[in-house]
Parts: sequence; structure tokens; C-alpha cells
Amino acid sequence: MSTDVILFLLRLISGGLLLAILIALFVVIWREYHSAVKDAELERRVYGRLVLLRTVDAIEVATGEIYPLLPLTSLGRAPTNTVRINDTFASSEHAMVAFRSGQWWLEDRKSRNGTTLNDMPVNQPIVVTDGDLIGIGQLKFRIELEH
Repeated sequence: MSTDVILFLLRLISGGLLLAILIALFVVIWREYHSAVKDAELERRVYGRLVLLRTVDAIEVATGEIYPLLPLTSLGRAPTNTVRINDTFASSEHAMVAFRSGQWWLEDRKSRNGTTLNDMPVNQPIVVTDGDLIGIGQLKFRIELEH
């Protein structure tokens, strides 16, 4: 075989190897992208909702304001909270609803006016269930969990 033929074959082989490496790199990046998208979707998944209630003639009535319940849902006046509360009796970081160990927990974040669960003060993290009422400031939220 002449030198020209050998060089041509080496070029073909190196070009094929380069193409194989690029295809493998593309496949790895594609899989990582789809994995990241799935993780982001799971993180954004809504597990229920918090329904804002108002007291009308001693009856709790839904206002129509609904907030998604995420694995970590913070409530308070600060704009960094998941649920921003426009109430002067609410602290900037008032309470947290979190999904831990297969259960939903409510925790007061050392707020100045306290948090209630079904009109009882919350002094330590406590398990919440579907239909429970969370009191923050002058507002109440009903928990509606997915089943």
C-alpha cells in the first residue's frame, strides 16, 4: 500500500473516532438535560394548596385566593416567601409548611404574634392534615392536600 492510501485510511479512522466521541458527548448532555428537567418538575410539583379564608358572620369563607403547597412553603410578609401575606400582624418570615418523612409539618418561625393550628397555638413543629386551619395574623388558611 502506498503512503497516500495509508494516510487516507488514518484520516477516515480519526474522523470516525472524532464523530463517535461527539455523538457520545451529545448523548450524555441530552440525558443530563432530561434528568435536570425531571428534577425541576418534581420540585415545582404542587402537593396541594392553601386557601385563604375570611371570617364573615362567624363563618370561615374562602376568598378565592389559592396558593400552591410546595415541599417547602414559607409564609410571611417578606417578598421572599412562597406565600406573601399582606397583614401587619404577620412577621416577615412567619411560618413554614414542610413535607418531611411522609408527613406535612407546620412550624412557627419565631413570629412575634404566633401561629395557630385549628385555633391552638403552635409552639413546636406539628403535623398538619387535610382541612386544618392555619392562623397567621388576622388571616386563616385551609390546607387542602392531594390524595
